[in-house]
Amino acid sequence: MTPDRLSDTFFALADPTRRAILARLALGKASVGELAEPFKMSGPGVSKHLKVLERAGLIERGREAQWRPCALTAGPLKDAAAWLDHYRRFWEASFDRLDEYLHELQTKGPKNGRKSKR
Repeated sequence: MTPDRLSDTFFALADPTRRAILARLALGKASVGELAEPFKMSGPGVSKHLKVLERAGLIERGREAQWRPCALTAGPLKDAAAWLDHYRRFWEASFDRLDEYLHELQTKGPKNGRKSKR
């Protein structure tokens, strides 16, 4: 995935309305009208969000007779997850080191002859 494509994916995911649309599309295809139902916005307002999602490659719009369904395309999400995975491993290693340090402090007991508070 090119950095620009990754930027497009994260830009699209930055908006809660677009994330909600993706969550709905994870359940199956839906029309613009169906996607607009839970939001207090017009069809054209939802269409603007759909254009951003389509530009990022996160959805596809089709045509089936009079119905124009939108469908989730999860490939860019997989690429974004792979990119984030590197940082997940970094944080897990940091938490593991912190856990070891806290365990070490607990096993040493109180310093300077002080009694621990109970």
